[in-house]
Amino acid sequence: MRPSGRELDQMRDVSIETGFTKHAEGSALIKMGDTHVLCTATIEDRVPPFIKGSGLGWVTAEYGMLPRATNTRMRREAASGKQGGRTVEIQRLIGRALRAGVDRSALGERQITVDCDVLQADGGTRCASITGGWVALRLAVNKLMKAGDVVSDPLVDPVAAISCGIYAGQPVLDLDYPEDSEAGVDGNFIMLGSGSLIEVQMSAEGSVFSRDQMNQLMDLAEKGVGELAAKQLAATK
Repeated sequence: MRPSGRELDQMRDVSIETGFTKHAEGSALIKMGDTHVLCTATIEDRVPPFIKGSGLGWVTAEYGMLPRATNTRMRREAASGKQGGRTVEIQRLIGRALRAGVDRSALGERQITVDCDVLQADGGTRCASITGGWVALRLAVNKLMKAGDVVSDPLVDPVAAISCGIYAGQPVLDLDYPEDSEAGVDGNFIMLGSGSLIEVQMSAEGSVFSRDQMNQLMDLAEKGVGELAAKQLAATK
């Protein structure tokens, strides 16, 4: 039934390659099917002015897509002189999702910026960015702890995200582009590895959905995030 031939509750193949770049304090290339995102984490000994002197750390994110990440070339946003609304919305989502899994007091008064660059897109780029972004963040924090700059681990639990939706009348896990573009209902579920919810983005894209269908999608999301969290932990051992 699914264009890819996957089962309803089957994710795309997922791989996470750490240490992908030389200079960043943490880096990971995450592949979820044909969606590939490079995530890097940068540590800075400064925080935004609104929390300066509070003793709290900060985690923020930036997001972008390469011109040929999709089947037709997109103009670089730098060429237009500003970021698009979609880009701003996604990078804010990534930042607040990752912060939900951070003990900012334990992090101390420093900032970690997670950059998520989409090399190739086939649906679910924001979910892959959050999942891979946490891996890059974990690696950067490991360096802080190894150096003795951070004593107590500020990362309380993995943060991962997965898309679920109603495709051809059936609830499905991890939508790729052919499904995403045709789904009657589309949602992104961001959770801690323990199962606690951080954020849910759900919308009808042509058909409304019932409470029972919402529960089915939640069950699929819990399954998917559990699998992703296991891969995150394995990649950062």
